[in-house]
Amino acid sequence: MALVGEAERPHCASPVARTNCETLLALLRERATFALKLPPPASPLPHAAQLRVQCGGLRGLAEVAGDEGAGPSDVHALVTGLQAAFGTLADIPFSPVVAAMARWEGRPRPGGRKPP
Repeated sequence: MALVGEAERPHCASPVARTNCETLLALLRERATFALKLPPPASPLPHAAQLRVQCGGLRGLAEVAGDEGAGPSDVHALVTGLQAAFGTLADIPFSPVVAAMARWEGRPRPGGRKPP
């Protein structure tokens, strides 16, 4: 993880890891477009939708890999494990991953308010 301001951001240690992560993110968004009512892939995502795709997608991928925890700590290891298990990232069964994205909820807002 890299610190950017007060936020932690994922940091890919190698060009291969970065390429895999970018490919995976594009696949997650493509497969969840209809279920999550996302704008077309060329359009930018609102921040909350982007978090749902990323965080919910990682949880779903971890579930497919057999890890029922809160989410992977090493995304590259998860991706390489999924590639070994399914051959390519496109061959991952995305139905449970999209379901995990739909279930994902962010942290509660201060004061207990829910977004509109």
